[in-house]
Amino acid sequence: MIDEPELKQIAYLAKLLIADGQSEKTAADLNNILQLAEKLATADTSKISPMAHPLQMTQRLRADEVSEKDQSELFQSIAPKTEKRHYLVPTVIE
Repeated sequence: MIDEPELKQIAYLAKLLIADGQSEKTAADLNNILQLAEKLATADTSKISPMAHPLQMTQRLRADEVSEKDQSELFQSIAPKTEKRHYLVPTVIE
């Protein structure tokens, strides 16, 4: 069971602000979550084989098609400075 000092420590470590009136409800909610986790831990999983990956099947993929036209000339026409299809920017570090 999580008590109020533990809740304050958890909130501090998680950088959470819990209002004074919400501490009892928050502690009860956290205790309910922990009880649920304890119930899940008691489930018999001995006959279940672990999965290497949840998607052990191949994915349907769409065809790789170009869906846009090349607009680099348009974009470079409005740039202050370009050279050899590259944008020229001021030197920051010398």
